[in-house]
Amino acid sequence: MYVLLLASAFNSLTQRVHAELRDHGHRVAVELALPGSSLADAVRGHRPDLVLAPMLRTAIPEEVWAAHTCLVVHPGPVGDRGPSSLDRAVQDGESRWGVTVLQANAEMDAGDVWASVACPVPPVGKSDLYRGEIADAALEAVLLAVERFASGTYTPLPQASGHARPLLSQEDRRIDWGSDTTEDVLRALRAADSQPGVRDDDLLGGAWYLHGGHREEHLRGRPGELLATRAGALCRATADGAVWIPELRARRLPGGPATLKLPATLALADRLPPLPEVPAPAEAGPHHRTWSDIGYHEEGQVGFLSFSFPGGAMSTAHCRRLLDAYRTARTRPTTVLVLGGGRDFFSNGIHLGVIEAAADPAEESWANINAMNDLVEAVLTTTDRLVVSALGGNAAAGGAMLALAADEVWCRAGVVLNPHYRLMGLHGSEYWTYTLPRRVGPALADRLTTEALPLSAATAQGLGLVDRTVPCPPGDFPRETERLAARLAALPATAARIAGKKAARERDEAQRPLADHRRAELALMHATFFDPDAPYHALRRAFVRKERPTATPLHLSGSAVRPRGVTGLAAPDAAPGPDCC
Repeated sequence: MYVLLLASAFNSLTQRVHAELRDHGHRVAVELALPGSSLADAVRGHRPDLVLAPMLRTAIPEEVWAAHTCLVVHPGPVGDRGPSSLDRAVQDGESRWGVTVLQANAEMDAGDVWASVACPVPPVGKSDLYRGEIADAALEAVLLAVERFASGTYTPLPQASGHARPLLSQEDRRIDWGSDTTEDVLRALRAADSQPGVRDDDLLGGAWYLHGGHREEHLRGRPGELLATRAGALCRATADGAVWIPELRARRLPGGPATLKLPATLALADRLPPLPEVPAPAEAGPHHRTWSDIGYHEEGQVGFLSFSFPGGAMSTAHCRRLLDAYRTARTRPTTVLVLGGGRDFFSNGIHLGVIEAAADPAEESWANINAMNDLVEAVLTTTDRLVVSALGGNAAAGGAMLALAADEVWCRAGVVLNPHYRLMGLHGSEYWTYTLPRRVGPALADRLTTEALPLSAATAQGLGLVDRTVPCPPGDFPRETERLAARLAALPATAARIAGKKAARERDEAQRPLADHRRAELALMHATFFDPDAPYHALRRAFVRKERPTATPLHLSGSAVRPRGVTGLAAPDAAPGPDCC
């Protein structure tokens, strides 16, 4: 069938629906609901068999749903209605939730039900939940609904009665630091982690939005007191404990530009009083409750170097700290080193938000890409053990290339990969001109980076980008990774593979040194970064400040792919930003 996706943004769920429908043999195009554009005209131009809305913040016009079957993905169980469904589920502490695919009609979220799938709600942030359990349930429901529609015989069920609940306001989200418990604070922060954040009108005399929240195990203080910093995050006391807040966003001034989410200490800058920098324990494994964005632990012959940065964005500082941790892990007597292994984003490459906020974005771009290259080079030149990239969540741009530097790439089955840079106006680096053709060949490498479309984990495995897909719920991926890594370390053939790595690296180096790949890639990146008229700067600014494109990008709407360097393209998830409905 020809399925047209209507979406407010080409976010992670829309990308996954796009990729998996294509995997099932459907022809798929996307139209974005943009100010001043006519969805009715767009749909008439496509003449689809089915219209599907994975993430749409506006109502589908009557002239569209009256002429076509239009199915809407709602992140709530049957009978739930309203724009803050997932926010309320997290803030109210629901243990079970679900996704409903319903038919659009004159009343929002009140149409007939084509499919509904339940899912658990673990204690994680809304955006992590959205990309994990909710996305898994959504895909199951979407594929079932599409199959039912294609059969031509299915009769959808009437929606359960109920009233739409209003948008969750900042007043509903407000934290009372004097009396709220750690659990109360975490639920409020997690329910707003990606957007809109929790407004705090009196943090060091200013108004800020708080993004993300993690429990602190030991530190205590007066409720509301700022206690410490760690890796850019801020620790604040609650009524019975403390939480870590990784990111802040300044309140937008009337008529001013959109503000950026930044590491909390960077956002506060000289407003921040002297606070102790409290590092995480040296071995911060899965059984430690205290928060750390980088952790290492060992199980037998396997070392696990985990990392989790907000939105998958890796600043210069993130890259350098992770490289230090990688070098330390490489001194350990292990046979297999697993990089990643968490449940959410693996990496989306350089931190466009930190770059945009820098006094000199060109210089910060240059520092950031060199720090990413140093990290990737360290992985590529590890020849005394096997390195596995374990992707429990999505990866894009330089983050995808970081994953490809390993000997094996394992992905949870729900992962979406975007192995390209073109949509940000960049040639790209991170040794992709070595790693990508090495895996898929030059012709396919060129196609993937030019078409710039998302890939499901299954398709990526079929192309040779991924070595293993792991069909498990998001929360089970770390445990499954440990099991598989232990088995890999115990295989008799692993010792022979390690012995062969050094010889293979030497052969490749003789053919074309890694330094030559780096020089050629960075020459193009440098020219872009330091050209004030390069599209990269406008694309980066539009992305981090959430500026809407003026039209649906041609590569999504089904038209011919635009040549490199053309502006007006929408970027995938490549830096922190709103990812939920």
